[in-house]
Amino acid sequence: MTERLQIYKCNVCGNIVEIINEGEGQLVCCSVPMELLEEKTKEEFVQEKHVPIVVIEGEHKTIRVGSIPHPMEANHYIVFIEAISPDKKYLKRKFLFPGEEPKMELKQNCNYENFTARELCNIHGLWRGNDNITK
Repeated sequence: MTERLQIYKCNVCGNIVEIINEGEGQLVCCSVPMELLEEKTKEEFVQEKHVPIVVIEGEHKTIRVGSIPHPMEANHYIVFIEAISPDKKYLKRKFLFPGEEPKMELKQNCNYENFTARELCNIHGLWRGNDNITK
């Protein structure tokens, strides 16, 4: 069974699909089952360049990718950064392109007290931040 906001990738053509409505069955692309991208965390892998970090300055929140800045080159970059509410009702996503700084700012009036920060690296997959809020 699929779950809301899961991300799947076709390892043949590179299509990426996100689940909006949960359902039964298997996702298939190019006649091959799609791969569920599991969220990686710093606890599982020591990759300072990939874990989303939430920085809070007053009421202003910014999600940055990595304590060491992630490269944003043509062949290695962050595809998107997102903030997801605990109930998965609200999602804010910023798509990025090579050459851009890997960060996403949340509005000052954003009332996301607790949220999950995720990012997708075109090479190293899906990463989720943990309770790593910095002031």
